[in-house]
Amino acid sequence: MSVVSKKMQTNVEQGSMIRQMFELGIQLKKQYGVDAVMDFSLGNPDLPPPPVVQKAMLDLAGELNKPASLGYMPNGGFTWALEALAEELSKEQGLVLTKDDVMLSCGAAGAINAFFHSVLDPQDEVLAIAPFFGEYRFYTENHQGIFKTVLANVETFLPDFVTLEKAITEKTRVLIINSPNNPTGVVYPEEVIKKIITLLEIASKKFGRPIYLVSDEPYRYLSYDNVTVPSVLAHYKYAVVVSSFSKKFGIAGERIGYLILSPEIEDKKLLMNACIMSNRILGFVNPPVVGQYLMKAALGTSTQYALDIYAKRREIFCNILRNAGLSFQKPMGAFYIFPKAPHGDDKSFIKCLQEEKILGVSGQGFGLAGYIRLCYAVEEKVIEKSREGFKRAVEKANNLS
Repeated sequence: MSVVSKKMQTNVEQGSMIRQMFELGIQLKKQYGVDAVMDFSLGNPDLPPPPVVQKAMLDLAGELNKPASLGYMPNGGFTWALEALAEELSKEQGLVLTKDDVMLSCGAAGAINAFFHSVLDPQDEVLAIAPFFGEYRFYTENHQGIFKTVLANVETFLPDFVTLEKAITEKTRVLIINSPNNPTGVVYPEEVIKKIITLLEIASKKFGRPIYLVSDEPYRYLSYDNVTVPSVLAHYKYAVVVSSFSKKFGIAGERIGYLILSPEIEDKKLLMNACIMSNRILGFVNPPVVGQYLMKAALGTSTQYALDIYAKRREIFCNILRNAGLSFQKPMGAFYIFPKAPHGDDKSFIKCLQEEKILGVSGQGFGLAGYIRLCYAVEEKVIEKSREGFKRAVEKANNLS
């Protein structure tokens, strides 16, 4: 007799890979020492918050003697926080946004769940392009949706438009994209965004209801070589943006994210009210209080220092992988690399890496077996230390074939 639902049993099994990676990392670090293990498995930003965030935390501490200083607020966030956020996002997205177009949430994950709860009917489909952030599947199933995937062009990791067009049906309610992408680091150029939108416009008209384009953008700030991340809001009537400040300001654990609805959506006020109510119904109640203060203080702060650090780490990591004989696409954004495993056997290669005390994540969890994800949100010296270990792991993997 099971103590959890059948669906939850499946989710636990699917999520066990990440849990096992956590546990393996802890085990290896205990066995060999923290400095001996090169952990590239977790997308946890290692840079400290910028000084403005540190100052805001100290300033807030001085305000805590006021009544209800850490109390409830409207479910979508403080009005002053929404106004400040809308002003900043108007500059970023290239169109005029007001506080009525945005909602604060418990991370980008909270925003996605609130939106899915608001628009999905049972058996509606959420479409994603593989490889994708694995938890999209869980977010969809939370709301009785069907998660459906389309394989990207593995030479570029950009959408394969022939298969994408075939995958869109009368049940498709949402297409979710992630650019810069986790796990590949690819950035969708404007011509790709426009082509996606053309498909969705035709399908929305054909099937008589809007197909929303949800753009998940926590790495928007982190694109290299002057690559531009285009705005979906500027091009599509049914565009939705979700994001967070977890990576941008190094406050992932504070769980402060947001949702933007296109001002052009029909009945936008009704949809926003539904999302705000979902924030409450799903148990989030409201976005974190402290996070809103930190966010407001940090809005507009340059993140060039972080971009410079990650860009340097990217170059070192690419050099190491190239010298080891691995095939990969150089990331255009985010802080991940997604190399192909020798002979397409990611499971064996992960084990070979572990023997060298190097931790990565199988591509299976991102919907594309045969690859591994490596995160370079780690210190430069750790990346450099892995150089010989990668060479030995590749040699071992080749000898297994």
